[in-house]
Amino acid sequence: MSDHIARLRALDTCAVSDALDRHGIRGVLVGLQPLAADRLIAGRAVTVLLGPPPEDAAGVPGRHLGTAAVDASGPGDVIVVAHQGRTDCAGWGGLLSRAAVARGIDGVIVDGAARDLAEAAAAGLAVHARMPTPVTARGRAVERSWGEAVEVDGIPVASGDLILADAGGVVIVPAALADQVLTTAESVAATETAMAEAIEAGIPVSDVMGKSYEELTDGEH
Repeated sequence: MSDHIARLRALDTCAVSDALDRHGIRGVLVGLQPLAADRLIAGRAVTVLLGPPPEDAAGVPGRHLGTAAVDASGPGDVIVVAHQGRTDCAGWGGLLSRAAVARGIDGVIVDGAARDLAEAAAAGLAVHARMPTPVTARGRAVERSWGEAVEVDGIPVASGDLILADAGGVVIVPAALADQVLTTAESVAATETAMAEAIEAGIPVSDVMGKSYEELTDGEH
């Protein structure tokens, strides 16, 4: 496990979101929910771009969507499926979940619907998506590419960017800014831990959550 991933695992999405704010970076994916295997996801993005089947099937990969990315991934990787927010069909399913677990993949993020979520949960794979659906992608969506830069919820995501997902949501940290964002997030988390200890010690919350708390996300944008 890389140092960045180990540091990411020690944080939560709220601290990372605050750090992204401080650095003026949009990195929170809105509307995604944990739908299988209630546990934290942390790792490097491996991207998959989906789209409607073209009228001319020439050039469309002759394989099921997501399979190449899964086969090329392993521990410390998170599959990120750019499904354009579609909920009319699944951008991820049960056999892919089983294959991801077999490869040691840390989790899956789908900007759209996913299916076979009970199967994913039984296999131990954490999946965040917009909603569950039983509708297959066959005949409705195809893989356009994998491993290339995509856009998810209006936010650019490249393979190698850091992904953190927990009960609070999903955040993305650009790989080139990982050190700065993680250092800030660690500072935010330490400050909030000290504040929590002060509250537990009986200090009024109005004193604890004063000006210094409001300035936690201040920074030069």
